[in-house]
Amino acid sequence: QVQLVESGGGLVQPGGSLRLSCSASGSIFQTNAMGWYRQAPGKQRDMVATAAPYGYTDYADSVKGRFTISRDNAKNTVYLQMNNLKPEDTAVYYCRSFSTPGYWGQGTQVTVSS
Repeated sequence: QVQLVESGGGLVQPGGSLRLSCSASGSIFQTNAMGWYRQAPGKQRDMVATAAPYGYTDYADSVKGRFTISRDNAKNTVYLQMNNLKPEDTAVYYCRSFSTPGYWGQGTQVTVSS
């Protein structure tokens, strides 16, 4: 059974940092792009960052220069390093596999507040 398991969310002050992790089953991780999405209350779920299996990454304009997505293929894990966090980054963050079929994690809450 395929699972995406996220961790690393929490409460942080503006300007702070968090690192999210998403562990995935090896059968989908090695050959598929992985991504992070987020959904704030009352808003749609939006792409934050994606990483292809061999280096290509993409970011939403709102997080460029602050967030970094990376993959550890040996651990079947994708990370999202979030620096200089802002209150508008507050959302539930989801991990996604771009496999067929695709899979989503359960989500992890990130709250940026003083």
